[in-house]
Amino acid sequence: MKIIADYHTHTIFSCGKKDTRRHAKGTIEENIISAIEKGIETIGISEHGFDHYTYGLSNKNFEIEYNMIQEFREKYPQINILMGMECNILDDKGNIDMKKEYIDKFDYILAGYHFGTKIKGLKGLLHTMDNYIFGGVFSRKYNTKCIVNAMKKNKILYISHPGDKGRVDIMEIAKVAEQTGTGLEINGYHDRLSAEMIKKIKHMDINFYIGSDAHSPRKIGNFDLAYKIIEESGLDWNKVVNVKK
Repeated sequence: MKIIADYHTHTIFSCGKKDTRRHAKGTIEENIISAIEKGIETIGISEHGFDHYTYGLSNKNFEIEYNMIQEFREKYPQINILMGMECNILDDKGNIDMKKEYIDKFDYILAGYHFGTKIKGLKGLLHTMDNYIFGGVFSRKYNTKCIVNAMKKNKILYISHPGDKGRVDIMEIAKVAEQTGTGLEINGYHDRLSAEMIKKIKHMDINFYIGSDAHSPRKIGNFDLAYKIIEESGLDWNKVVNVKK
């Protein structure tokens, strides 16, 4: 199996303003070099979004990262380097933390649900507490609506680890993914999409992506968990966009 692209990777710029190595361990260049060594054709740098209490790309670092990626494109012409973002889904209206003034600078955006996001409104806070404490027992409908409306409202390459950190109705999400052309991620770190979830939707006209969700350079292109999930689900490999046999 050949990895064509890894769109879901993080660097120390996902760690917030201080750029410590608490959340992610590598620099942009270290991620690029790792991808080249592994024969990956396209590497996407997709930091966490702006509206998170403890981590995510800062306004200052957005400018720095953007300029660095332009420089690295010249330095490493043997690989396609893209600037993305893993945006946070903020509410059930489909709002994400992508700034309008920045959006044209990004080659693509991903979107997903994360704990610690600056959720809007009391309703969102209550559902976040349920997701965190009870795994989303009471929030399945709300969580689903958040993702569905995010796909309807925004141009998203794919939803990252759908169903992680909160239960969802995968059939409802899949229907809208099919309508909007939004992909769904099989994550190389989290076990969502799970094999059981994929079995329910594998017959649909949906683009699936595998993402390493790498938080260190050595994990770039690490799709072992994703491969296992795909094999267990019986998903047609031709539906997985960023790998080829």
